[in-house]
Amino acid sequence: MKFKRYCKTLLLENNPQLIEAYKEVHAPGNTWPEIALGMKAVGILDMEIYIHENRLFMIMDTVADFDHDQAMTALAGMPQQSEWEAFVSRFQVTSKEASANEKWVLMERIYELDQSAEYQAKDGQQKQIN
Repeated sequence: MKFKRYCKTLLLENNPQLIEAYKEVHAPGNTWPEIALGMKAVGILDMEIYIHENRLFMIMDTVADFDHDQAMTALAGMPQQSEWEAFVSRFQVTSKEASANEKWVLMERIYELDQSAEYQAKDGQQKQIN
């Protein structure tokens, strides 16, 4: 199966209580179901978020023909998406009005074991599961 992978980063407020609260908001069963449905509707197959201190790192796997800019615009208009972004903004180094696309910054891959091609971050990394 072919897919694209995007990696993104975001800073949380450097406050241990807020960081723990952010983790709790993202614990199993605590995220709003409409948010996951919206992500799936625009072609996001899987998403993982990792944390180190107040730095978040996201891995986002998408359908092979995913257009990042178009999908993020569509996602911003999905039910409850703007409310969710405003809700979680209290934990993040961002504004309440910022969309997910404005908050989460695409990261450029600089190394991959057996790397054979370069890519632009907004184009995603072409991947294949055998």
